[in-house]
Amino acid sequence: MSGPQCCSNPPTLNPSSGSGHVEKLGGLNTYLTGPADSNRAVILISDVHGYEAPKLRKLADKIAAAGFYVVVPDFFYGDPYKAENTERPVQVWIKDHGPDKGVEDAKRVVEALKSKGVSTIGAAGFCWGAKVVVELAKPQFIQAALLLHPSFVSVDDMKGVEVPIAILGAEHDHLSPPALLKQFEEVLVAKKEVGNIFPPFLVLLL
Repeated sequence: MSGPQCCSNPPTLNPSSGSGHVEKLGGLNTYLTGPADSNRAVILISDVHGYEAPKLRKLADKIAAAGFYVVVPDFFYGDPYKAENTERPVQVWIKDHGPDKGVEDAKRVVEALKSKGVSTIGAAGFCWGAKVVVELAKPQFIQAALLLHPSFVSVDDMKGVEVPIAILGAEHDHLSPPALLKQFEEVLVAKKEVGNIFPPFLVLLL
């Protein structure tokens, strides 16, 4: 979550949205879409609003149309952040849903995908989910990573990245401002050649 901007215009959650279906994967309720027999999978990890956001599921369906098996797990166990609950502001909500727990859950999802015969896994994390993805960015977990307006991600996190990664940052973001993204770039350039940079977004390929 990049701050108040991310929480001020929440989506209207809809458990029936999308052309896929929900079932358990790695112990989590998960929106599944695309060819289940594909050996290529993409994990989408939501922002604080959770896996029932219609636009997130629409994106999952679009990726699935390209031949990927796409999974969108419910890392919040039916408890996404709700802006209307003024007694539980996001600073309080996040104490129950820290990214560390998300990382452990995501590893179980990865193992479940591998058990289905998936050999190549990419992961994209939005805001809250970006921290989870960067922790998975090792060859034993995933083969490609994408961070979208990341939160909680540090320069030290970038030092541990071992797979191709793209970072799409917001131009106005006080948690991951352009200056911090520039530091991410410097770390990744030192590790390997940068692919492309598209201001105000930063796209890096290791």
